[in-house]
Amino acid sequence: MSRVFAGRTVRRYCCWVLLLSFILLSACSDNESPRTGPGETAPFISILAPLHFPQQPSKDIMAELEKLTGAKLDITWVPEGVYTDKMNTALTTNSLGKVTFVKFTDYNLLKSAIRSEAFWEIGPYLQEFPNLKQLDPAILNQAAVDGKIYGLYTERPSSRQGIIIRQDWLDHLQLSKPQTLDELYEVMKQFTYNDPDGNGKQDTIGLVDRNDLVYGVFKTLSSYFGTPNNWKLENHQFIPEFVTPEYMNTMNFMRKLYNEKMINQDFALTSKEVQRDKFIRGTAGVFIGSMTDVQRLSSEAQTINPAAEFTLINRIKGPNGYKVWSIPNYNGLYLFSKKAIATEQELKQVLGFFDRTMDRDVANLMKYGFEGRHYKLEGGKVILPEETSQLRVNEVNPLYSLMIADFGNKNIMEVEKKEQLTALADQFSKDNEQFLVDDPTLRLSSPTYDEKNVELSTIIVDATYNYIIGNITVEEFNEQVEKWRTSGGNLIIQEYTAAEARAEAGK
Repeated sequence: MSRVFAGRTVRRYCCWVLLLSFILLSACSDNESPRTGPGETAPFISILAPLHFPQQPSKDIMAELEKLTGAKLDITWVPEGVYTDKMNTALTTNSLGKVTFVKFTDYNLLKSAIRSEAFWEIGPYLQEFPNLKQLDPAILNQAAVDGKIYGLYTERPSSRQGIIIRQDWLDHLQLSKPQTLDELYEVMKQFTYNDPDGNGKQDTIGLVDRNDLVYGVFKTLSSYFGTPNNWKLENHQFIPEFVTPEYMNTMNFMRKLYNEKMINQDFALTSKEVQRDKFIRGTAGVFIGSMTDVQRLSSEAQTINPAAEFTLINRIKGPNGYKVWSIPNYNGLYLFSKKAIATEQELKQVLGFFDRTMDRDVANLMKYGFEGRHYKLEGGKVILPEETSQLRVNEVNPLYSLMIADFGNKNIMEVEKKEQLTALADQFSKDNEQFLVDDPTLRLSSPTYDEKNVELSTIIVDATYNYIIGNITVEEFNEQVEKWRTSGGNLIIQEYTAAEARAEAGK
């Protein structure tokens, strides 16, 4: 495999440079109101949102959502795997809508635009709305820029990361669930070379991955090895994760999997959709990522092979015990364009739509769908039958990405009974809270990081991939780290260190 990564990531960086040039020219505003009175026209709200499922929400649910909120919605659903690129394209081609979702991992890229007043500061308006004024101040402050609030957050647990594994393959090979990194390696080896599906062919691999160092395998695996979450604060000095021995140990582990053909050989070019397809079709036995994907993956796998059985693991003991990386309690933010929303009155109308989505009737529609079709109600509590699981995946679940603050929303009905695997994923996500690894820079600011991280991270991402697949040596990897330092990395370290000192002094 050649050095294929730099061209792709540099092109993405160039697009982000163009983004900051064009963002202020984004789409024109629409003055219709989402809070309609007698004789008023239904408002029009354009939204760019990620799609985490194979298809969009059903037309019936969308029609009911518009009916309940009194809004005309124009939602552009973009598959999650290409969302960053598509968002960039929308911004640079002057097609920015009124509301744009920004993933947590992309948020720093937009901070310069936020500081340039391309988006509305919404903090001063939240108290005017019955639901929005109850948003969690701690989460709002996690996402604040220079102490100002610009986005409505989509809420997530601190870590849903873990391992989805074929239980039927473990049973066939008489293996127990792995509990350590060595045991995980051995299971993946057996899944590759010992015919776990019993078809008499060597046509399986232990692990399937995709071209994503964060939400693919690498970052979760590296946290098991004890790698810091982006940065380590030691003796009042910030150390980037990729210069730590734990990061190198993770790369060596994956390099071994690659050399022994226990991982898909094209993982560095594999999309999320292809990764999922390989797993549900029984090509691979281990999937490392969000545990909440397990019910959907299981349902789809069983349509192909009814004997397929999945289970979950969230505790893998590494050199430093149990560790798993965390994110802030927001997965992303909805930002409000100042060019697409021309007036304060119109901003309040759009905020009013989101406030309405948190009311009991709308929030439960978005969360569970239609009573009788997607769920049952017993004693005021929700029952999610196994037999309607796929129906919810196809028709309801895509709306989750449009829900704000759903974990803290007391208007959402409690679930009495969930699908077994969904309940297990929730249980293990909660268990992860006991051994989280936080990013110590989250509350700090580095102007150089905000400006140059896309360019700089490209250096490390490419070097990491090229080391794993054997294109470069340890010495050449370290040369790329030095390039990162001299291209702005050292300045980022200095700025974070100074910001930490100011924060400590202000306590």
